[in-house]
Amino acid sequence: MYGRDRAGTSGLKQSLTEEHWSFMDGYGDLLIARGPTLTGPDDEDESTGSLHIVDLPDAESARRFAYDEPYYRGGVFESVLLYRFHNILGRTMWDFTEAVDGYDRFLLITLDSNAPAPATSKHTIVYGDLLALDDNTRLGWAAAIEAPTPEHAATLLPDSSHTEIHHWTFGGRPTPRP
Repeated sequence: MYGRDRAGTSGLKQSLTEEHWSFMDGYGDLLIARGPTLTGPDDEDESTGSLHIVDLPDAESARRFAYDEPYYRGGVFESVLLYRFHNILGRTMWDFTEAVDGYDRFLLITLDSNAPAPATSKHTIVYGDLLALDDNTRLGWAAAIEAPTPEHAATLLPDSSHTEIHHWTFGGRPTPRP
């Protein structure tokens, strides 16, 4: 799930953060990756959306997760991308606990069913195919990576005009995952 923030909702999002975290606590060990996308890599940058990759059993569970989520219910999101995610590398963001000096983190989303997979490296946090909720139709792919700049992140991509690159940071409570 990737919820795109509605313009002017940063205060609303902040007011819902504890409710959001409490909701996410209910999914604890099912989370693969989570966190906000930002206008840039600095702490003072504005949130542009929220990524949540969750290992759920079926499409109805995914819909329930997405549409019961407090940011969605509160009106923070302008839109929601909701797909099944085939976690090709089998990693989670918790496999990357130490930030790499000189690197930022990015979310890459390609909504092109014909786009080849990105090049993977030790800086690929998670990568997987995006599939339709109700069947195995491949719709694209998503990856969370570490790279020095957005331009460097783009060099890992196949040539696709359908790829988005977002600054991304790990989300959740300031305490580590149990």
